[in-house]
Amino acid sequence: MEKENHISSYNADFIREIKQIVTLARQKAYTAINSAMVEAYWQLGKRIVEQEQQGKDRADYGSQLLKSLSKELTAEFGKGFSINSLYYYRQFYVFFPEKLPTAWGILTWSHYKRLLSVSNADARAWYLKEAAEQMWSYRTLDRNIGSQYYERLLLSQRKETVKSEMEALTTPFEHDRMEFIKNPTVAEFIGLAPNSDFSESDLEKAIIGNLQKFLLELGKGFSFVARQKLVRTEKKDYFIDLVFYNYILKSFVLIDLKTTTITHQDVGQMDMYVRMYDERVRGEDDNPTIGIVLCSETDEDIARYSVLHDNDRLFASKYMLYMPTEKELREEIERQKEFYRLQHGENE
Repeated sequence: MEKENHISSYNADFIREIKQIVTLARQKAYTAINSAMVEAYWQLGKRIVEQEQQGKDRADYGSQLLKSLSKELTAEFGKGFSINSLYYYRQFYVFFPEKLPTAWGILTWSHYKRLLSVSNADARAWYLKEAAEQMWSYRTLDRNIGSQYYERLLLSQRKETVKSEMEALTTPFEHDRMEFIKNPTVAEFIGLAPNSDFSESDLEKAIIGNLQKFLLELGKGFSFVARQKLVRTEKKDYFIDLVFYNYILKSFVLIDLKTTTITHQDVGQMDMYVRMYDERVRGEDDNPTIGIVLCSETDEDIARYSVLHDNDRLFASKYMLYMPTEKELREEIERQKEFYRLQHGENE
């Protein structure tokens, strides 16, 4: 018995050591990729600014330069070199003309991109210093900038209280130190396709996978476009659970899954996705995009008072994780008919 316990303890120590080796190796890889990417973007910005200065006599030289450069780099290296991206690389160098090698190993490109939105130079420098020294995650930095943490600290006579509140509110953001690896920007930088599954829970993954198969088997004009579709704006990356194209309707169909009762935030998010898709993806021959929010429970108040009301491009529907009885199905159909009636007006 003692011998078995000794072997078990030995194996536990061995496994712990192996895990530590892998963890340290991943951390080194993280630091190396991150530093290389951020430095590359800084170098790109530096060269763009230098090239623009050579053509400073021509007013439109900068915009034409970015347009031509974007076209060439995208053809050679793929995503990550849109005109907007190049503009951010340029601003990166303008705002941080001196190299910051120490911070580069800690802060990600997402950190720096968020810092570029801070117009106050003193605040920007302070956020940079604090984020690097305290190893803030991107979400912590984003929240602190959005809540004007710097300004509140300056005005407060009880700075420790403000600091303690910030730390309490951002603690959940600090658990996933490897969130950088999940960033699609990293995949683009090293020439890989972004991981389409990282943001899904097991339940969401199962439902979305089955829904994808169901719609394709159903036919009726549905063609699969993307799962966890990335839509990038100047400010942020967004992921849409499922995107189909229906050639009968000649419309893109966006589906977003919520594993809880629908909220007005869910409806507002889908409304934003539809508008964003219309502006950035939809072609001239396509009809307006359709958005569907799937949720575990619908809500009459949201059907009546949210942007769902009387909107023929936004829909909310309930899914069920089991096969209902005939009675349950009949009752659910009546509930959904009432929900639809509330959405489209009392007299319909």
